[in-house]
Amino acid sequence: MSDIAQRAGIVEGTLYRFFETRQELLIRVAEDWFHEQLVSDSGLASIRGTWNKLRHLVWRSLSIIRQNPALSRFVLTEIRPNPNYRSTKLFELNRRFTAEISSLCEKAITSGEFRDDVSAHMLRDMIFGSIEHRTWAFLRGEGDFSIDEVADGIANVIYRGMLAQPTHEAGDLSRVVKRLEKVAEKLERR
Repeated sequence: MSDIAQRAGIVEGTLYRFFETRQELLIRVAEDWFHEQLVSDSGLASIRGTWNKLRHLVWRSLSIIRQNPALSRFVLTEIRPNPNYRSTKLFELNRRFTAEISSLCEKAITSGEFRDDVSAHMLRDMIFGSIEHRTWAFLRGEGDFSIDEVADGIANVIYRGMLAQPTHEAGDLSRVVKRLEKVAEKLERR
């Protein structure tokens, strides 16, 4: 707290008038940071296609973690494990932030683009669980990750796994190959 007060050009006691603990100050910083992410335009309105939108939202989340590893680590390790987390402003902000992915998945399910046997909330949890798991080494300072590769991978798994009408079933593809082979054989005989 003394370092913060010194950098702010105030006496340490002034900080304690507003924040009882360092934890309380950090929570406020995290809330303000999360709020900034919410009010900034995600750019989703200008993107077409479910895969492109999904990939963009995953990429955006990964970028936020990349740009703010200390705050991300603080939220994931200090705030979320708290038993009172669900009653915090940060929980509400996080819920609003993740709602874009839930909404995108719900629209894809409702339109019939995605299968309806997995809920949008489950898909949201899978996406953010993947993001969190894939960034842990980076957040611990033990490794790195490619935002583009991870965003592509998560978007591909979710999108391809949820498509209501997969482009080619393995059986369909083998039937097509057999038909093409028969046609080629007939052409060769002529």
